[in-house]
Amino acid sequence: MCKSGGRRRNRSMKLYTKTGDKGQTSLIGGRTDKDSLRVESYGTIDELNSFIGLALAELADCENCGDLKAELRNIQHELFDCGGDLATVTEHKNYKLREKSISVLEDCIDRYTAEAPPLEKFILPGGHKAAAQLHIARTVTRRAERLTVKLGKTEEINDTVLRYLNRLSDYFFAAARAINTRQGVKDIEYERSAAVFREDE
Repeated sequence: MCKSGGRRRNRSMKLYTKTGDKGQTSLIGGRTDKDSLRVESYGTIDELNSFIGLALAELADCENCGDLKAELRNIQHELFDCGGDLATVTEHKNYKLREKSISVLEDCIDRYTAEAPPLEKFILPGGHKAAAQLHIARTVTRRAERLTVKLGKTEEINDTVLRYLNRLSDYFFAAARAINTRQGVKDIEYERSAAVFREDE
């Protein structure tokens, strides 16, 4: 049970405002219902960010994952930018996410793809625990992308966010495979299929 600390006061900002008690929330430039598509979109991005935090916790003792950990922390900041951009409804928008972030993801994807063994079959989520967490992040990214696509059909959004999410799911796939490779864990192949990936294709 929470108890008062007597007369000692905490001067930090309160976590509750009571302004959302009637089912609405503040945006950058307005207010909207908490079940709106815009809130669902940036709320899913917030959910994604939490899964990345969980993956980072799993990687805490990974000595050969310094590059991955730095990238994931940076992605967490960029996802905050994505959420802020999707929460912006002012007439003159000052979006934060830039196209350069997409190019960085593409470089990482290429590097991790080259690091892991060539793909011959579809793979199942799993392997090292951190890799499994990144597969969860990948699927949540896809959900965030679907919601953002739907939002963009009816309201103005930062299109860079949409392209970023599309590339980010590929990043998580490649990064998960790289983690398994570095930890000496074999990807789990989907057994009910012949080889579907060939170098000559």
